[in-house]
Amino acid sequence: MERKHNPKLTENAKELRKNMTKEEKHLWYDFLKGYPVRFLRQKIIDNYIADFYCHRARLVIELDGSQHYTKDGLLKDKIRTEHIEKRDLTVLRIPNGEINHNFEGICRFIDEFVKESLRQPPADTSL
Repeated sequence: MERKHNPKLTENAKELRKNMTKEEKHLWYDFLKGYPVRFLRQKIIDNYIADFYCHRARLVIELDGSQHYTKDGLLKDKIRTEHIEKRDLTVLRIPNGEINHNFEGICRFIDEFVKESLRQPPADTSL
């Protein structure tokens, strides 16, 4: 499977980095930006833009607002998640409400996931 992303999404990814949602800003500035394992924001993976990506942990974090819980949104997310997981990545979908009401718990969950992932033998793939 080819590892290149869709260059047509580059400008969109840059714009999304400039205009993050309040939940994305909270997770980024209050946890992921200073996390000891590097995370990227708005990482292009094939024809998708992931909210957050950690290469070492093979992890994609998606923050889901209300539009993700419609019939159409759920179907699109299912297809997107299945596609990304074919890249030997894990997708964690986190509702915005959890960021707003259980931030410390979400941070612990991400931390535990990353630490457990790093204990596993590394996959022989890269993006």
